[in-house]
Amino acid sequence: MKNNSPNALINETSPYLLQHAYNPVQWYPWGETALQMAKDKNMPILVSIGYSACHWCHVMERESFENEETATFMNQHFVNIKIDREERPDLDHIYMDAVQAISGSGGWPLNVFLTPEKKPFYGGTYFPPKKAFNRPSWLDVLYSMSENWKNKRAEVEEQANGLLEHLAKSNNFSFNKKLAVTEEENFYSAEKCRLIADNILANADKVEGGFGRAPKFLQTASIQYLLQYAHLSGNNNYIDQALLSLTKMVRGGIYDQLGGGISRYSTDNEWLAPHFEKMLYDNALLTIALCDAYQITREDIYKNAIEATLRFVMTELQDREGGYYTALDADSEGIEGKFYVWDKEEIEKILGRDAAIFCAFYNVTSKGNWEEKNILHIKEEAESFAASNGITAEGFKEMLKSSSAKLLKEREKRTRPGLDDKILLNCNALMLTAFCRSYASLGVEDYKIAAVELGSFIEATFSNTTGGLFHTYKAGIARYPAFLDDYAFYIEGLIRLQEITGNQQYLITARAYTTYVTAQFSDEAENLFYYTGQLQEDVIVRKTEVYDGATPSANAVMANNLFYLSLVFDMPAWKERAAHMLSSMYVAMEKYPGSFACWAGIYGRQTAGMIEIALMGKHVEPVLKQILHQFIPNKLLQSSVEGPVEEMPLLQNKLMEERPGIYVCRNYSCMAPVFTVEELADIIKNELNP
Repeated sequence: MKNNSPNALINETSPYLLQHAYNPVQWYPWGETALQMAKDKNMPILVSIGYSACHWCHVMERESFENEETATFMNQHFVNIKIDREERPDLDHIYMDAVQAISGSGGWPLNVFLTPEKKPFYGGTYFPPKKAFNRPSWLDVLYSMSENWKNKRAEVEEQANGLLEHLAKSNNFSFNKKLAVTEEENFYSAEKCRLIADNILANADKVEGGFGRAPKFLQTASIQYLLQYAHLSGNNNYIDQALLSLTKMVRGGIYDQLGGGISRYSTDNEWLAPHFEKMLYDNALLTIALCDAYQITREDIYKNAIEATLRFVMTELQDREGGYYTALDADSEGIEGKFYVWDKEEIEKILGRDAAIFCAFYNVTSKGNWEEKNILHIKEEAESFAASNGITAEGFKEMLKSSSAKLLKEREKRTRPGLDDKILLNCNALMLTAFCRSYASLGVEDYKIAAVELGSFIEATFSNTTGGLFHTYKAGIARYPAFLDDYAFYIEGLIRLQEITGNQQYLITARAYTTYVTAQFSDEAENLFYYTGQLQEDVIVRKTEVYDGATPSANAVMANNLFYLSLVFDMPAWKERAAHMLSSMYVAMEKYPGSFACWAGIYGRQTAGMIEIALMGKHVEPVLKQILHQFIPNKLLQSSVEGPVEEMPLLQNKLMEERPGIYVCRNYSCMAPVFTVEELADIIKNELNP
């Protein structure tokens, strides 16, 4: 039941927090007001963390947070705080670690009980209104925690102190500190790269693609590692699993066959039934992996998926000011997936005589394939399906295009899923890289324009007066100091922007933010970076995140940025730091490559050696476009199009020919210029790759 008068969340900008503004629970945002109230009243804190596209978050709200009896108990015995995990991922990381230590599992909604000093002492994820699923009811949990706080305070404090100690120790990884990173010949090994690839394949689903069992997440970093390894080693045995995974995903129900875009994960092994939320970061990361696949294979399935995904992002997630929204919800009208699924009879009514062949291709039946409805998915290539049904390939494609447009138009009449319209720097930075990579792969000018415009939007919207950045933006307000992944992903995006435009100013900006990160985020004892900067003072520990999760490890991306920029600006200290970071992760990336695939990718590129390419002369854009079209994962590319060339060592002392010249350099030595991309490819293949 909704309240007539709002709680303290009404003044927030997060769509997730605003969804709870009329709950009878007296929610507060995380901040000094609520935290001080807990101290003043000596009351425990209940922190509930979720995000707007989270299905089970909505379920628990309906079942418990809108229940008057439950809300009354919560208000009497706890200071209740709601957190949007996407606004405060630092708090989410900390308290998720605590709950995983308590229960052995985690997820959202995340409900955790704290002392007034913000120390966790108990927590879990979804709790039902009545005991079920081997879980206690939410009211039972509340009652137990309240009683423990009143009558077993010493035990609660002991538990909280133990968890705090665990959180502090969890930053101490088993780093390989004895490794002499200066002995690069001993550290970088083609055999180790192969071992990592083999370990990734050991966990692969050889039939349906992807890795592990359901629920299946995209794990694009593992796919990219296999593509990179196969390309750099010349061993094509590893390509098949990567391409199988991408093909199964974009043909599956996890991918929106009408409107484009992919959902977070599949609930089954066949990629049929997703949890239907669509996240900006997933679509950015999928696009980047598809670009790798297309550059290697030139197959239309990957090109078409890139275009469909970007069309979805630019149509449904773009803000009028220029940024991109965070997510589309899984639910509409309170029902998961309702916006996306179909009855066969409904399709027959809309498509008429084309319905039979359309339904056969997309595996639509009267019985349905998911909860008596149909999720559109593809099991056979369009060309072979058309041939086996006596239809010309061109005619079949036109029919699919026309029929899909009709269904999409009809779908637009439905109640749309909720939109999380906050704009996050980390997700937009990933999208920046996705646009850059898409332009590089396909040469579509609109993607280059989108990348440049997004870069300008980020710089204008998220930069602050201290030389740093903000994390989130909505309704004209930028908030919260940026986190490590915000900086890492944006720096990578700036590097990619320079590659596609030749504007060296992007690298100057990337250097400035990298300098800021090293000053504000450094864990000097380990050469790694904390997730939070020095200005973030309301956390009980500063976490060091090294694993790949739904997004790449921010430390891994920063290590890659340091390697790249150390070459651009001739800064050996940055290269040395990146090498220390990488060497400390080698054992982890070898044993658990699925969780450290971004680190593994860096290791593979450094093992192959970076190829520095300088494009000099007048009217270089056509040649630049040809170079960008190639899959050269270990390249550093600069060109003399625009910006302060004099600050770039790679661009200095090279003849400015009327005819664009391509200089290939490695280890402070450059070859004589060549003038065609074919000559460049020969050099890379025959002289540089191991």
